[in-house]
Amino acid sequence: MKRLLCLVFAGLVASLASAAPATLDPSRLRLASANVLVLDAAADRQIYAKAADEVTPIASVTKLMTAMVVLDAQQPLEETLDIDMADFDYLKNSTSRLRMGTTLPRREMLRLALMSSENRAASSLARHYQGGTQAFVAAMNFKAASLGMLHTHYSDPTGLSPENVSTASDLAKLVQAAAEYPMIRDFTTTPSYLVEMQETGRMLGFNNSNALVKNQAWDITLQKTGYIREAGKCVVMLVNIASKPFVIVLLDSLGKYTRIADAQRVKHWLETGESLAMAPVKVAHAVKVRMSSHARHHARGTLQPRLVKTSQRR
Repeated sequence: MKRLLCLVFAGLVASLASAAPATLDPSRLRLASANVLVLDAAADRQIYAKAADEVTPIASVTKLMTAMVVLDAQQPLEETLDIDMADFDYLKNSTSRLRMGTTLPRREMLRLALMSSENRAASSLARHYQGGTQAFVAAMNFKAASLGMLHTHYSDPTGLSPENVSTASDLAKLVQAAAEYPMIRDFTTTPSYLVEMQETGRMLGFNNSNALVKNQAWDITLQKTGYIREAGKCVVMLVNIASKPFVIVLLDSLGKYTRIADAQRVKHWLETGESLAMAPVKVAHAVKVRMSSHARHHARGTLQPRLVKTSQRR
């Protein structure tokens, strides 16, 4: 009897601890990110939105679509791919730990593109697609249209181009679609990984671009970060909070840690219905993003020139 009472009490405590508030007041959630969507994934119901239908650059969040196109093609995951000059970033001059001539199985290129946001890995995956990078990007846009992402356009497989644009609402669809792929769920939530460089045999360590995957307070099913100057700091996640799955999309955040701080604010609000204090954010100078007529034609939405921060955040 005593043991039964203990079990009942433990269950009651657990249920109370995991219970979300009955009602959530969106006005109590204050976030620094410019574009936000919080979606109850189980009910497919939007519970918080902030400029969620505004078209904006999405940086490396792009790589979720890259991964889906790679896996849909069903090319051999153990086939060896290489890094060559075509994979180097001459647009943003971003760095990479994958040197010229590096060869890795397609599986490892995919892992590094998702986990560590390796641009050269993503470029190599697209280059080795049947028909090359141009055909790969066309497949990305076809896949987006098939998912109902009508305000989304891709120009490259890495997200380095500011002409890779979408909305928070469209990216919620992307997250849900990507979560159907076990490998994407696994690779995006791997905290760190050692890769054997086939040329030298030495092991090279890579870390996840999202520190939250190492935080035991978070139960993340899928995630992807992104950053270029035009997009700001971005993160999308499928996460279990208060025993329920939620999609969280945070785009164009200010400051080095703001996207993570905003994620913490969303989590606290979902758990308690209360807001966390937000430190004042300095207003940054802004410039207008210039989009090509090609991107404006393909992304069906309100493609008004965005105001973006000029500070070089990393």
